[in-house]
Amino acid sequence: MSKLGMVIDLGRCVGCGACAFACKAENNTRNRANGQSYNWADFIMYTEGTFPNTRHFVLPVLCNHCDEPPCIAICPGNPEKAGKGKPYKALFKTAEGITLHNPELCVGCGDCQTSKGCPYSHEKLGASSLNGETYSVISLNPAEDNPQPFWADKSAAIPGGTSSGAEVSAKAGATIPAMQAWQGGETKPIRSDDVIEKCTFCYHRVSNGLQPACVEVCPSQARIFGDQQDPSSKISQILKNEKSFRLQEEKGTKPNVHYVGKYSPRA
Repeated sequence: MSKLGMVIDLGRCVGCGACAFACKAENNTRNRANGQSYNWADFIMYTEGTFPNTRHFVLPVLCNHCDEPPCIAICPGNPEKAGKGKPYKALFKTAEGITLHNPELCVGCGDCQTSKGCPYSHEKLGASSLNGETYSVISLNPAEDNPQPFWADKSAAIPGGTSSGAEVSAKAGATIPAMQAWQGGETKPIRSDDVIEKCTFCYHRVSNGLQPACVEVCPSQARIFGDQQDPSSKISQILKNEKSFRLQEEKGTKPNVHYVGKYSPRA
């Protein structure tokens, strides 16, 4: 059985943000609001020192699809809706090791966002997240809140001069004008209110022999995705021959996102 994972080569990464743009476009994620980023692909960033002796650092982050995911352990799920004797957790692992979310069984409690549910997430993000100091790999769509509020907004930026989001959406005939309307089983192209949402390693693409969107668009080929248990795969070879690390390994979650190399900003 395959075990899917990702390597991010920091020596190749140029911090361009193409991965984040591709992720938002592919997965139709909404704009930031209510202390939630809705960025399934994000970054930790900081600059240290005093000019001209400064150092800038960028670390791409996403759901780690852990082998021992506390988000699944803490998820209460919905036993009543699932039915007697059937899996009832909203978060679950696929046979390939991807951590997925079934919105039909999600009760919107947000337990998976807490420090006990995910050491890489926060229930609410503050101003520090705008500077790349903090991030969250899980976001919550509030109950009774339109999950795509920008494209439901009927107000125009310039009344009589520009269209509203709702008008553009109606003309496009889609929830959002550039909507990716793929089919992906439990993974939905547009999430509903009162559920969490997170990176799926682009399960809808991977299941059809494609690479995750963030991997496909990376201009420096800094992201390597594949079967970690296949000794002939590129990811397996990298993990065998190069020194790697994973985020917060001391927590015992056993992430399947690995990092190699050292980030070096380029002019």
